[in-house]
Order: sequence, then structure tokens, then C-alpha cells
Amino acid sequence: MLNELKCLLIKPSIYHHSYSHLVCDDTVSNEFSILCWNVHKNNDTFSFSNYIEEFSKRKPVDFFVFQEADFKHNIELNLPDLTFNAAANLEKGSTFYGVLTASKCKTMYSKPFLSHGKELIFGPRKSLLLTRHSFEDGSPLLILNLHAINFRENRHYYKEIDKIIKIIDDYDGAMIIAGDFNSWNKNRMKFLHIKMGNLNFTHVPFSKSDKVKSFMKNHLDFIFYRGIELLEHSIERNHNLSDHHPLFAKFTHHTK
Repeated sequence: MLNELKCLLIKPSIYHHSYSHLVCDDTVSNEFSILCWNVHKNNDTFSFSNYIEEFSKRKPVDFFVFQEADFKHNIELNLPDLTFNAAANLEKGSTFYGVLTASKCKTMYSKPFLSHGKELIFGPRKSLLLTRHSFEDGSPLLILNLHAINFRENRHYYKEIDKIIKIIDDYDGAMIIAGDFNSWNKNRMKFLHIKMGNLNFTHVPFSKSDKVKSFMKNHLDFIFYRGIELLEHSIERNHNLSDHHPLFAKFTHHTK
């Protein structure tokens, strides 16, 4: 990690990135799906775009929620016909890295955030991205894409989760919080689930046999949801693109 940081700028020149496709849907369909994935900086490759294309033929995806994505400012992704917003925490040349949310529909609002603490004290901060979208009935859907802090003590992890809670605690509507939570020990896992439960979030119930990226049998990747109904979920393992596996979930929104 230290050698990698030597050639990276840990304070990006631009934090908030976006690209708006000329043709996109105005609203989110009442039935929609997301693919959450720590892509390990491999999303700007032919093999990745080919994998997503083949995956989408089997299971159409409305939102791609990526961590450790690479992207360029205001330049289309190699995944066609998608609008995206991203929050950078690293930069190398003309390429930025961070969390990225891409979709087939308009983004009504987006805001990037950085973690308060840094990795290994002198390393980069972690990035978060909040986006707001609109259902057909006009009600909002918020998506928080995050990559939680990793190489710090538990007390720093707790502070970062509390900071995330403050971002969303004045909103009680339909929402998804998804990403790489780095919840690699029992104390982190317990703290995370208590906080999410207090806000009435439910986690998509991937099992141990699903091979979610884990450390010491603790899952790192999660999709939490609220105000919508889970219809189906699955995990894909045959990709050879990242050390994490993509998490797929399909939801429905019931109009009032």
C-alpha cells in the first residue's frame, strides 16, 4: 500500500465528479435493481465492460454502486448510456479513484463527503457519495455509497459511522446505504448493525455460503435498505476482476 501511495495524490484536485448522458430516464421505476461492488480499480477495462454487458442481459441493473472505481472528470464511463456521480479520494494523472454511482436515470442531487480520519494516519481519507433520485410518484430515493475507513482503531471506525448517521438522520424516507463497510471484526459488525437498526434499515440477507468478501468470517460488503421491499438478491462469483464479489439486489417501491 505504501508503494502505491507514493505515485498517488491523496488530496485530489477535484472531489466531486459527474457525467450526464444525453438520454436518460427522468425517474426511477417502481421496480429497480442495484449492483454493489468494490471493483478494485478494474472498471475501466474491456473485460470489465464485457462482464457487465453480459451480466445485464441476465439481470438488468438500474444502479451501479462501485467502490474503488476509477474515472475521469466529466468523461463517459466505458459502460454506455449511464449518468454517473463520483466522490474522489485519490488521483493519479488524469484519473481519479473513489466511490461512484452510475444509473439509467437522472440524479436530482448529489454531494460528496470525505471521512474525518485518514488511513494509517498519513494515508488517504475515504470517500462517500449521497445521491437523490425520484420515483414516478415524485417521492425521493436516496442512495449513500460508501467505502468505510479500514486501517484504524475501532474507536475511529465508530466515529466515522456516527458521521455517516449525521448525514442522513434528518431523512426518514426510502433509502439505500451500500458499499464496503470494512466491518472486519465482531465489534465493528455489532456497532454497524445497531446503528442501522436504530434507523430502521434492514440488510440484504446474503449468507456465509454466498461468499461475500469477508475477514475472519465477518462480511465487509453490505446493502442496507429502508422504505422499499426486497424482491430478490444474489451474488456473482465467476468474474476474476476483483477480490470482492458483486452484490445484486432488486427492490420494489409501493406508491402511496
